[in-house]
Amino acid sequence: MFLHNLKYELCCSLRVKDLIIWLILFPMFLGTVFKIAFGSIYEKVDSFSAIPAAVVEVQEDPALHQVLDSLTEGEDALLDVQYVSADEADALLRDDKVKGILHADGRLSLSVTDEGFEQTMLRTFAEQYNANRTVITDCAMNDPAAVPAVVESLRAEWKPVTDLPLSDGNPNYMVVYFTNLLAMVAMYGSITGLHITIQNQGNLSKLGARKCCSPTPKSISLCASLLGSMLVQSVCMVIAVSFLHFILKIDFGSRLGMVYLTSVVGGILGLAFGFWIGSIGRFQTGTKTGICFCVSMFCCFCSGLMVGNMKMIIARFAPWFNKINPAALITDSLYYLNIDSDYSRWSGAMITMAVMTVVLILLGFIISRRKKYASL
Repeated sequence: MFLHNLKYELCCSLRVKDLIIWLILFPMFLGTVFKIAFGSIYEKVDSFSAIPAAVVEVQEDPALHQVLDSLTEGEDALLDVQYVSADEADALLRDDKVKGILHADGRLSLSVTDEGFEQTMLRTFAEQYNANRTVITDCAMNDPAAVPAVVESLRAEWKPVTDLPLSDGNPNYMVVYFTNLLAMVAMYGSITGLHITIQNQGNLSKLGARKCCSPTPKSISLCASLLGSMLVQSVCMVIAVSFLHFILKIDFGSRLGMVYLTSVVGGILGLAFGFWIGSIGRFQTGTKTGICFCVSMFCCFCSGLMVGNMKMIIARFAPWFNKINPAALITDSLYYLNIDSDYSRWSGAMITMAVMTVVLILLGFIISRRKKYASL
């Protein structure tokens, strides 16, 4: 009897237009819009790229050529230089095609029209080059035999501190919009959970009236509906993660398998949330659907779907709300997987989501089973 109900629950779920639109098609559309809008912001604004500079040689300097060649090679090149005349360099600087002009005339001097990070880096390079050149020149005059040792010591990279990356994850802060998109898909699962209670309440749907008159125990019918909806919701979450990662090329870090698991658990939490709301009161289907949408969107808004730093603002004034907001818990779990080197914070968020899911389902069961009807 349970398997029979489960089979038809799966068949009915696949025919629900709301599920196809809101849990599959709409996330794909919104994710594509996010990719177009935010996809290249981090690379253009925050990630480091080689600094374009023009080099004007008043007199040829082979040593400078050797140094600049070493700084323009490889993927982590510091400079992107062009050897041009003085007039061409001025034109490039006016058109903002280079950040500064390096004048090589025995000593290295810099011309800039603006102040910023790139200009500071060029100025530091010029000062360091002049200082090293002076050291080598003085050594050649006083002790020529020591020149090779001095040159070697200047070439050696001196690091007073050790470079330890905080995380192996993706540092692009724009990923928060895509993790919030997954949280939105999970919260839209509340519509699926809402249909479970509607289809099992005799005063809200004809199918619910028939189920109430059938010999099948209501607990079996509810369990079959819940399991079937959980399977469908899990498939929707897997589709959403796969589309974002493999089609839109969103980097969720090195733990993709755990991202799938977190998304599935978040989707089940959203379903349990809708199941609980649907069991409360005798409101009509449209009213309960509106409540689910409003509450889901409010939770997503507070977790940063529309405003990226909204969760930090709420943490400042009402930190307790982020700990019970389902959407915030889902985005936090995905963030912990991307940034943290261990699973301590992630496991805490997952336990919270699991406890909330169990509590909401139990409350929905208790409220739904106590409903009785004088007539149907």
